[in-house]
Amino acid sequence: MTDQTHETARLTIGDKTLDLPIYHGSVGPDVIDIRRLYSDGGVFAFDPGYTSTGSCESAITYIDGDKGQLLYRGYPIEQLAAKSHFLEVAYLLLYGELPTAEQMEDFETRVTNHTMLHEQMAYFFRGFRRDAHPMAVVCGIIGAMSAFYHDSTDINDAWQREVATIRMIAKMPTIVAWAFKYHVGQPFVYPRNNLDYASNFLNMCFSVPATDYVVDPILSRAMDRIFTLHADHEQNASTSTVRLASSSGANPFACIAAGVACLWGPAHGGANEAALMMLREIGTPDRIPEFIARARDKDDPFRLMGFGHRVYKNFDPRAKVMKQSADEVLGLLGIERNPTLQVAKELERIALEDPYFIEKKLYPNVDFYSGIILDAMGFPTSMFTPIFALARTVGWISQWKEMIEDPQLKIGRPRQLYTGATLRDYVDVENR
Repeated sequence: MTDQTHETARLTIGDKTLDLPIYHGSVGPDVIDIRRLYSDGGVFAFDPGYTSTGSCESAITYIDGDKGQLLYRGYPIEQLAAKSHFLEVAYLLLYGELPTAEQMEDFETRVTNHTMLHEQMAYFFRGFRRDAHPMAVVCGIIGAMSAFYHDSTDINDAWQREVATIRMIAKMPTIVAWAFKYHVGQPFVYPRNNLDYASNFLNMCFSVPATDYVVDPILSRAMDRIFTLHADHEQNASTSTVRLASSSGANPFACIAAGVACLWGPAHGGANEAALMMLREIGTPDRIPEFIARARDKDDPFRLMGFGHRVYKNFDPRAKVMKQSADEVLGLLGIERNPTLQVAKELERIALEDPYFIEKKLYPNVDFYSGIILDAMGFPTSMFTPIFALARTVGWISQWKEMIEDPQLKIGRPRQLYTGATLRDYVDVENR
């Protein structure tokens, strides 16, 4: 438990006075312990969306929205994205410290050796319609993994938890790439052990048997950064879903599938897809002033997608790094023939200079840049959220492991403010 001082918050309810303990984390706002609010005070707290409720104690990720700060185990995301790579960051999130060279080699080897899927799962993919959304396929396949990997579903066995962890991180790129291949009607490409994590994913997505495919290092680096920047984001909707599902003792594959389902929502993982759709709606750079005017009009329902962030009241720290990758990718692939990317670059320029954007702190966020990068690489918008899920899997697994190993673990049981009918007596139908 976090440090508890003798400070308390005093709450008066009718003729009752409760002294609620105050806990201090290592950084960030203090929390008031309301666990005995009902037993001692006879009331529940009311917090729709849990925006003011600390649902757990965690040492993994910290966000300071006012400062525009995101820390993985205390390390600023900008440093990790610039100097590290995804699997090293995954190790950090999972185990709490950056690995030694020997630990990194062992971790990479274990992940690499688990990238293949059970061969029968290839037939499972073919049970879906070809026009199924890739997220539906990914969610279904992950949920079915417990039917194929029985030896890593016992959450009370530390070794099985570790095996499940490695399997999820290793197999997720294969699952997402195969969902893409199935969606576009191309043959599955098997993983290769001689490629790094990001390059292997790109090869499985874009390689075809008819010709050789060489992964460009600029694209591989950009993809690795997308994975790193989306690896975890504190107690967001999908992470909280994973924790709530796992609190019941469900197997890890079912819990991750629940997280994927939550991420699918357009208010969560679909934000980069929405940003790109907005750019396509604008169409050409000369129409940008029209849409900016609409965004300023309070009576117009149009909203600029990919600008600002619910959590970050300053610049999204991930966006600074993602902008660099976007510039590198667009420099490699060119934007001259792509009107959507031309709109993106011009809108970015205006947003960084226009007083309206600056005053409202509507800076381009990570979803704006990631959508541009993925579109330039050749991914359809339907693949944006599955790629997000691929990256976030390590965060979900880290949060899952932390929760399972927490001695205070209790099944989640939110309360409610009931506004339905009070006690009524049943009346037979002939007497109604």
